[in-house]
Amino acid sequence: MSEHRETPDDRRLHDRSRIIVDVFFDGQDATGVASTKDISCGGLYMNTKAAIPEGALLLVRIPFSPNQQVVCNAEVVYANPGIGVGVKFQGLSDESRSLLEQFVSHG
Repeated sequence: MSEHRETPDDRRLHDRSRIIVDVFFDGQDATGVASTKDISCGGLYMNTKAAIPEGALLLVRIPFSPNQQVVCNAEVVYANPGIGVGVKFQGLSDESRSLLEQFVSHG
């Protein structure tokens, strides 16, 4: 009997876009700017050397254009120390979700 191990791709519920965009983050453990090339309507992966532990809560701001941005809370769901973190969005407004969906689908 073979045991199936869940991979990160198995856990993804949302399509991901491979567009590079800067992400501004602010949390108790770290504040700064990171880049992402992996974003979906459920979350994103930020490339950052900041040490942000799993479970940390962040406020993230993702500017898509000068007049369009998403600001929301996010929880760090996994961390690669010195490399980056994966975050899951929390409490997205309908407007923010719509903007993310538009951005990801046209990526």
